[in-house]
Amino acid sequence: MATPLVKNAPAAPKVPVLQPLIYKSVVTVYRIFAIVTLYVVLFGVLAYGFVMAFYALNTSWAAPVILSPVDDKSLDFTEKLVTSRQTLEELNVDKKRLEDGVAEMNKHKSALVVLQPELQAAILRERQHNQLTGPELEALDKQKQSDNQKTQSVIAQVKQVEATIDKDLAAGLITKGDAATQRAALNQAQSSYTDSKIGEVLLTDSILEKTTTDTKSLDVLDKQAELVSEIAQLDIAIGVAQKQLYEENRQIDRLKQALTTAKQTPYYLTTSGDTTVYFAFVPYDNRNNVSVGTAVYDCYLNMVACEKVGTVKQIFAGEEHAIHPIFRTDMRGFLIQLQLDHAESAKSKTVFLNRKPLLF
Repeated sequence: MATPLVKNAPAAPKVPVLQPLIYKSVVTVYRIFAIVTLYVVLFGVLAYGFVMAFYALNTSWAAPVILSPVDDKSLDFTEKLVTSRQTLEELNVDKKRLEDGVAEMNKHKSALVVLQPELQAAILRERQHNQLTGPELEALDKQKQSDNQKTQSVIAQVKQVEATIDKDLAAGLITKGDAATQRAALNQAQSSYTDSKIGEVLLTDSILEKTTTDTKSLDVLDKQAELVSEIAQLDIAIGVAQKQLYEENRQIDRLKQALTTAKQTPYYLTTSGDTTVYFAFVPYDNRNNVSVGTAVYDCYLNMVACEKVGTVKQIFAGEEHAIHPIFRTDMRGFLIQLQLDHAESAKSKTVFLNRKPLLF
């Protein structure tokens, strides 16, 4: 049989040559991007792990701290410092007042103590004198009474003499001048008798004063008792003042010690000076790498390409709390003062003490 003739089939459409290339390029870029991203993530994880391990194991790092006079702790410290100084000044003034008062009371007491034996001696001397003169005055008083009795009998005759003078004057036997002279003599005798009686009464008073405890003696004894009481009161007042002075001296010493301790804190340096002072927080775990004069290093990326930027100037004993610059956990430690050649290093997250962390 003859083969039938076949018509020519239509030609297939032509596929663009660039399309596969684009697909292939996209896939390749995607794969490269995925691989790069994977390595970047892996590198980031490794870097994060390295940083965590580095700060977990490293014991030479410290975190710079910027203290300002307007911080809460600085303001509280300033308030307490001012209050302590004011209290110290008030105590010093009160102490001076007490010292002057004690000195004056001791001076007064010394004068009274010197006066006491003199007063006692005067009382004893007066008593001894009274014991001697009292009997003599009593004897003189008896003699005076006897003399007055004799004089009284003479005075009784004076009236008769006056009557005789009057008769003689009336009879013209004597002149008026003689009569006046005689009367004056009689009046003189009468006056002497009166004075003698008065003297006897006064002598009785003297005898009473010297032979008994009169009001004058009681006044002296009262003065003596007052003197003894005043000395005793001065002793009590001096004792109280000295005790108060002792307590104030102790309080002054405590305040001075507290102020001395306060001057050794970083807050005192912050509030008392005009120059900028740099500090750093050191955890207790890193204290073995800290000493005065230790070198301070500042690093790029917190651990590489380090350079020396200063030294440790002072170490403070007080405990401080801070947040870990990497782990963000609470830490206990202490502050140190830095002597920095580059002020910008005070703004770094961490610095390293004594040595470079990675030897470069």
